[in-house]
Amino acid sequence: MLRNLLTLRQISQKSISTASRRQVTNKVPELQKHFQEDNGIPVYLKGGTMDAMLYRTTMILSVFGTGYLLYVLFNAAMPKKNN
Repeated sequence: MLRNLLTLRQISQKSISTASRRQVTNKVPELQKHFQEDNGIPVYLKGGTMDAMLYRTTMILSVFGTGYLLYVLFNAAMPKKNN
């Protein structure tokens, strides 16, 4: 019984520890240099291929959404003919 209590005490002390085991390097200065570099690329595309794909997808969805909105408004504005 005492052994179980001591084991439980050790486990609880280890899990509450706030100290990190490995140090994380600060990448912010490197990223600031990369994004503030004046190379003619807009800041929203400097992240690479994934940023370009996300930008193009957003533009396609925006154009499609605007076209669909105009289609729905046009259909709502025109009354249906009853035969």
